Amino acid sequence: MASGGHALLKDKKGIIFGALNETSLAWHIAESVYREGGRFVLSNSPVVNRLRTLGALAERTESSIIWADATEDEDLNSLFQETLKKLGKLDFVVHSIAMGMNVRRSRPYEDLRYDWYQRTLDISAISLHRIVHAALETESMNDGASIVALSYLGAQRIFSKYSEMGDAKALLESIVRSFGYRLGKRGIRINAISQSPTRTTAGSGIDGFDALYEFAEKVAPLGNADAASCADYTVTLLSDLTRMVTMQTLYHDGGFSNMGMSDELIVDLSKARS
Repeated sequence: MASGGHALLKDKKGIIFGALNETSLAWHIAESVYREGGRFVLSNSPVVNRLRTLGALAERTESSIIWADATEDEDLNSLFQETLKKLGKLDFVVHSIAMGMNVRRSRPYEDLRYDWYQRTLDISAISLHRIVHAALETESMNDGASIVALSYLGAQRIFSKYSEMGDAKALLESIVRSFGYRLGKRGIRINAISQSPTRTTAGSGIDGFDALYEFAEKVAPLGNADAASCADYTVTLLSDLTRMVTMQTLYHDGGFSNMGMSDELIVDLSKARS
């Protein structure tokens, strides 16, 4: 276990999907899991290998990298089988995978390209279903394991520039609930974390992200939750401390999701009108 931890995940093993670079939520989660004694395989799409970024995280966390396309069942089955050989049965899985194909190309929601739309849903949401399915098919998960997926409030509310990603996150959260009932028979938990707007590579690809970030920062009583605090929160959901929490979308957003209007925003709007 790395220094500074509390051994919350001592002897626990898993897979963390989606780390790309040091801004990624999955990257921060991997560091926090390692600090707390967890051991894991890192996985991302083979195309990420060209960036040569993940090796530094693997070295820092004493982890292996197994490349797998999370939209391909054969890749996922091979990933879980290989991980079983390396680590044995797993205690956790983290899903931090998302890509808005139309969003990246600035296609408005009312004029989506449907092949891109389907690809967005497959990458950002259906991949969670595929991952859980592969874990069950390969008998890779221990009873009492925990699965966490990363979401955003755009699943429940409209943020116009978030576009098709709102649909993808809504589907992701529905998959969490649908699997939660079925996995509960084995004591396996599955939850989603609805995270604040966070300055990641994926976030920067959303048109108007800076305005969205600043708006949330002014409304949330605690301000936006950063990636490091999201990682720590994820650790609690992977640990036995939350062994009776499942099927939930848990808001990690500084209180934004319960706010209407803040005094700071009222002042700013008043200044703009004067």
